[in-house]
Amino acid sequence: MAGNLIRNSETIADIFRRACERRELLILVTPYLRFESAFVKLEGKEFHVAATMGREDATYGLRNSGLKVRFPHGISFLEAPTELKGFGMHDGRRTLRLAVPDRLQEEDHRSAYRVDRVGRIPVTFSTPKYDLIVGTLVDLSTTGSRIYSTRDFLVGELVVGEEMAVTIQVTDDIRINAKVKLRHVNGRTFGVEFRPQLEDKVLNLLSRWVFEKREEDMDRISRRGVETAAPAGAGRPATGNPSGLLLVSADADLEGSLQNLLGGLQPVTRIPPTITALKDALNQRPSLVLYHVPSIGLDERRRIKTMAETIQGRTPFMLLGTSVDGGALLELGNELKAAISIVYNPERGTFFQRLVQGVLRRTYEGGESPMAPKEKEETGR
Repeated sequence: MAGNLIRNSETIADIFRRACERRELLILVTPYLRFESAFVKLEGKEFHVAATMGREDATYGLRNSGLKVRFPHGISFLEAPTELKGFGMHDGRRTLRLAVPDRLQEEDHRSAYRVDRVGRIPVTFSTPKYDLIVGTLVDLSTTGSRIYSTRDFLVGELVVGEEMAVTIQVTDDIRINAKVKLRHVNGRTFGVEFRPQLEDKVLNLLSRWVFEKREEDMDRISRRGVETAAPAGAGRPATGNPSGLLLVSADADLEGSLQNLLGGLQPVTRIPPTITALKDALNQRPSLVLYHVPSIGLDERRRIKTMAETIQGRTPFMLLGTSVDGGALLELGNELKAAISIVYNPERGTFFQRLVQGVLRRTYEGGESPMAPKEKEETGR
């Protein structure tokens, strides 16, 4: 995310306080999962958000060092690292408690995200000479828009730099009725900038709408590689690229369950938990290793560590526990640098499937958010 880096603690607290006051939309994102939520309240160095997922999903999905929060703010969007601190309650509803970040990355105002999948939205605009014309919306951002006119313009009818007025009914709730400055003209299409900036009531609604559209676009792009993965039985690609899920387990029933759940994504192959079998299987270049952890006794931990050393650096792996304590499994996974550590529950299969898709997307499709920070700081606003 190119733009300013905000470090001033009072500024950050004020931004989060205002976001809570208007119950602003936010996205919680890890390298593997995305959850939509909303701000609830600011409490010291923590902020509460609506718990839109179950306790287990939050524990396994959000206890990740790569957890970030993204949300709209004025004409730009903000992103920051955060940490799940626990669970809370507000007005009788469950919340997640997250750490207030010590820095916020702000998107550059000059490159405001433009929504071009706007559908058919009519626009009414007046020329500098106050002729009223009807057009359609081409794209829209928090700072301006492009519009297509239903008729040709006369010579000199539109002059770059002059002021105009536009009315855009984006949704039932978002109506833009503003003065704009003409920035460019190309045939019947022209671009305008909202000058002055839209009033807060309209801007907050528009910013949220643009933010939602951008998140949809990002999610659509990040899922492309996963959705087009080879189905079960299709065989490995001739290019020799990593393909197939490797289950390290002595449990045939677990293999059947995972085959039903993940087989449409990539074929699942099971091997016994031995070094020899693991080394041979890794030579086939699986895209992900699912290491089954049926217990976490001292001897089992030692054996898992030895097996993990064989896997590390060759392919991502996740610890898949059954009948074990979730906290102990997370601790072991952090120690071994596993991509994911989770207690498997067939009833939460959809969530588990999303986790696996996220790991594959992150590893092979460059699914991490492309918003790299820029070395530019701002101490306040």
